[in-house]
Amino acid sequence: MRLYSTNNRDLRVPFKEAVFNSLPADKGLYMPESIPMLDAHFIQHIAQFTFQDIAFKVASALIGDAILTADLRRIIDDAIDFEAPVRPLDSGMAVLELFHGPSLAFKDFGARFMSRVMATLSEADERVLDVLVATSGDTGGAVALGFLGVPGTRVTILYPRGKVSPVQELQLTTNGRNIRAVEVDGTFDDCQALVKEAFNDAELKAALRLTSANSINIARLIPQTFYYFYAYAQLRAQGLQEVVFSVPSGNFGNIGAGLLAYKMGLPVKHFVAATNVNDTVPRFLQDGRYEPRPSVQTLANAMDVGNPSNWVRIMDMFGNDRDALKRLVSSYTVTDVETRDAIQVLYDRYNYIACPHTAIAWLAAERYRKEYPGTYASVFLSTAHPCKFPEVFTPELATKIIPPVQVHQLGGRKKQAMAMNVDFSTFKRYLLDTR
Repeated sequence: MRLYSTNNRDLRVPFKEAVFNSLPADKGLYMPESIPMLDAHFIQHIAQFTFQDIAFKVASALIGDAILTADLRRIIDDAIDFEAPVRPLDSGMAVLELFHGPSLAFKDFGARFMSRVMATLSEADERVLDVLVATSGDTGGAVALGFLGVPGTRVTILYPRGKVSPVQELQLTTNGRNIRAVEVDGTFDDCQALVKEAFNDAELKAALRLTSANSINIARLIPQTFYYFYAYAQLRAQGLQEVVFSVPSGNFGNIGAGLLAYKMGLPVKHFVAATNVNDTVPRFLQDGRYEPRPSVQTLANAMDVGNPSNWVRIMDMFGNDRDALKRLVSSYTVTDVETRDAIQVLYDRYNYIACPHTAIAWLAAERYRKEYPGTYASVFLSTAHPCKFPEVFTPELATKIIPPVQVHQLGGRKKQAMAMNVDFSTFKRYLLDTR
């Protein structure tokens, strides 16, 4: 498997280099030089396969011989050891639950797969791998648990002060060992900018073996395709053929993975990119002007992204043809007031308690279904367990949320985080002084 930069298709590197470098030197993002099509027989009979079988088939097609077959199967079986069930709510609406992993968020798929890929590809005599990651909420906890104790790695997580939930903060600041947290006095976009600048700093690159665990890394994107195929397999087992996926979208890695799955042959009727008021992409699809803005804090903090990194990948997959993209992707913006209302309606109508990101995806799916009625299945992605956002719910709903055992285990742990202003020179000095 070789990959090119979205800024220069002639700049091509092997899979291992793309995984460990995260970003090309020209500041683009890596994409496979060709997107493989899965055979029609596999798609037609996909309901016969296990989740792990499907993941192995998809990963093998994308990665090729970059990882030995036996090693890849071991990585899949170890990383994807929890379910991603599709739960019907009514005859035309279902939810794909992606929060059954260790950190209670969909990012467990990417973080666990990526950490094991890096461990497999690392040579015994190589320097410690410094993993940098910016988080608006769930990425940090997933990466922390995915890399915790992985030999030869050191993880630095940057998160915006006061803009993650208490459970999320505990998940990324209480691990110790090879995991450390930096509490930035700024926004997620500021955290992401610090990480990107680190990768472009010659002195840091010479002193440290840097890589990223954000969705800008291709090893995070690949495993997120798995659950789209698995969701389709579950729908096929139920006799359904056409599906519309509604995806809560912040940095646009999740829906980017869905579109990659589509390009590999997954039969998807349409995608809905559900956003909060950070609406850079909905505005672009509407008027053709891509104008990032500073991120705005909302109830759905993991989606508080004003300049989504993965958008360039999505445009690249469609040859920068906005009209072609619009035929497959619609986008809807949801306010905080509408999010709270959606949470209540979901409970009143289906007895289902959803986190704010999930509620946004459901409301966007409803809007699409009303605008384009049909016989397809609307599947909205539930990206996090509601217990991670207790402050969002009414007292009545909050009492009905049963926290999993992982949350109880966080009680009593002490927060450990380095407070820092939005200043790259300070962040750079911290990385150099603590190697």
